[in-house]
Amino acid sequence: MALDGDIGTVDWTMKGELILNCNCTVFCPCVVSLGQHLPTEGHCQTWGGIRIDSGHYGDVDLSGLNVGLMIEIPERMARGNWKVALFIDDRASDDAYDAIVTIMSGKARGTTGLFSVLVSELLGHERQPITYENEGKTRRISVGKRIKGEIIPVAGKDPENDLVITNSQYWMGADITVATANQGRLRAFGRVWDFEGRSAEICQIDWHGPK
Repeated sequence: MALDGDIGTVDWTMKGELILNCNCTVFCPCVVSLGQHLPTEGHCQTWGGIRIDSGHYGDVDLSGLNVGLMIEIPERMARGNWKVALFIDDRASDDAYDAIVTIMSGKARGTTGLFSVLVSELLGHERQPITYENEGKTRRISVGKRIKGEIIPVAGKDPENDLVITNSQYWMGADITVATANQGRLRAFGRVWDFEGRSAEICQIDWHGPK
């Protein structure tokens, strides 16, 4: 990318929505403990998806693209040693592809800068056809043959309003919708996961680079 020499100083933004589905049997403890509490199974296996409604990296437009994630954490989130893989929308230009890798690796600093400390191994990144759909409260994602997911909010007392953890200090965003997975399959990088019925999250993201 033409902006390689400026990594860590380039202005960037990424606004949209993120969904996650992990192996926790109840809602992920990391949200409220900020990664200090063990996942319910003692380790974390997570797939996720990002819908970028608007965004840029320098003068590279990221709007309208989708991203898939695979994250594996051996114990507490805050202790690091994460293994991560990225799946990037096959509609992305070469510059947009490189920009998303730079952002999600933490090299671009800003909101995702903690990845540069917590991630010990980037298993790989590849292009995949990705669809991210909203139907009412339901979110569906398809990442080639790698990820098939369907996420729904957990019902609250008032069916019109989602059950939301608000005003948190969680890195993804302050307000996290408590959800579960109707479908949560991943087959990638030697992993075969199925987290149907397990913990899930929905978060509106407003990420940015260094200021």
